[in-house]
Amino acid sequence: MRLVLVGPPGAGKGTQAEVLSNKLGVPHISTGDLFRAHISQQTDLGKEVQEYLDSGELVPDAVTNEMVRARLAQPDAVNGFLLDGFPRNTAQAGVLGGMLAADGHALDAVLEFRIDEDVVVERLLARGRTDDKEEVIRHRQQVYRTETAPLLDYYSDIVVTIDAVGEVDEISERALRALRALK
Repeated sequence: MRLVLVGPPGAGKGTQAEVLSNKLGVPHISTGDLFRAHISQQTDLGKEVQEYLDSGELVPDAVTNEMVRARLAQPDAVNGFLLDGFPRNTAQAGVLGGMLAADGHALDAVLEFRIDEDVVVERLLARGRTDDKEEVIRHRQQVYRTETAPLLDYYSDIVVTIDAVGEVDEISERALRALRALK
């Protein structure tokens, strides 16, 4: 299965991606994880990414597109994947569509994890990460609404909305039920 997970930062996409990845037998590909790997290795790209994250801005598309293109070319992603954090805008969605079409593939579904912004802010503040300050979190929410939420219209024919409030297992079961219904 080829899936994209969409939802505001803090909606639980990463947690759900891990669970769904195991259940579906496809890799979870997180742009956040790709970025953190570069940051922890102190690569030039990692230092550049850190500057964007510290200011609450998004990493430029060209950088993200190439990281994802390289990751999707790896053997474990040939038969499917869960993308978390990509595409984040319609331009990236077009790039992803081109990547998949070149191999004769298309997305199976876009899972939208829907949750109230105040719940997200509370969740993220509780994590205690250095980049999780309320003003940065609210800025990321605004960036999501402006840049990423339009993906829901772009992918309207394959969007499956999941209520992202509740226990991890409950949300996972909602998502799996919705995916089974697609078949």
